[in-house]
Amino acid sequence: MNRWCEVVVVLVLALCSIAGAFGAQKESASKHSVGKTGETKPSDPVIVGAGDISSCDDLAGAEATAKLIEKIPGTVFAAGDLAYPDGSDEQFAKCYAPTWGRFKDRTRPVPGNHEYHSDGASGYARYFGAAAGDPKKGYYSYELGAWHIIALNSECDEVGGCSAGSPQGEWLRQDLAQHPTPCTLAYFHKPLFSSGASHGNDPKMKPLWQTLYAANADVVINGHDHDYERFAPQDPDGNADPKRGIREFVVGTGGKNSHRTFGTLRANSEAHQADTFGVLKLTLHASGYDWEFVPEAGKSFHDSGGGSCH
Repeated sequence: MNRWCEVVVVLVLALCSIAGAFGAQKESASKHSVGKTGETKPSDPVIVGAGDISSCDDLAGAEATAKLIEKIPGTVFAAGDLAYPDGSDEQFAKCYAPTWGRFKDRTRPVPGNHEYHSDGASGYARYFGAAAGDPKKGYYSYELGAWHIIALNSECDEVGGCSAGSPQGEWLRQDLAQHPTPCTLAYFHKPLFSSGASHGNDPKMKPLWQTLYAANADVVINGHDHDYERFAPQDPDGNADPKRGIREFVVGTGGKNSHRTFGTLRANSEAHQADTFGVLKLTLHASGYDWEFVPEAGKSFHDSGGGSCH
């Protein structure tokens, strides 16, 4: 009888061991996404951010959006006009650093017009260092998962122009040729298309758009107007182009507390709001992307969707 009890105990222990191993294997698999071929791979990367962020006369908006980013892992884009009013060393230290500066180690910025209130965007360049690229240029690129990411400088007069033949225009064409990836995203401060009443469309950005469009870029992100606006894919002339068009987001919702009104809505504007601070979160897949506008606490505006790479 005792021998049969011993056999039963051994069988029970063996079954428990098998069940435990299966559970551990299942838990490990849950931490990865499974590709179409069945192989496991790390979760797709996230890029999140906004422009027009910390205003030294009122940091409530910047603090509200900083609290959002604290909960979202990934690369942070800062789309210009980061420390109002002048982008000085003092303003970066006292206004940007206590808010979005908490994510400085994972931030890839671009300058806006307010950064150039300080000579040559010097305060911006000193604050971010190598993460902002060559301080005399303010444009650079990097890889994020399967995507090629391009950070451009929309302050054209400060860097020799934005035409196709300008130093930045030539660099952009060469950079795209050297990185023929299926998915490309660019961000810079001033938008080619915007329904914002304060600034609106900036035609100086058209040559950059034309180069990006010719290379089948997928997404452009801007700020400048202090609102959120999403456009349907379109070409550099503003014609709807669902097959090859670039989807533009204006995300000037980082925290600046003024210029938050719309004028006449531009063609292809699909979503827009001007009363909610927030950040844009993009999850970058191997052949597409998902977007989500994440609003400040207490606000209800949301915008989300997805798109495929060209």
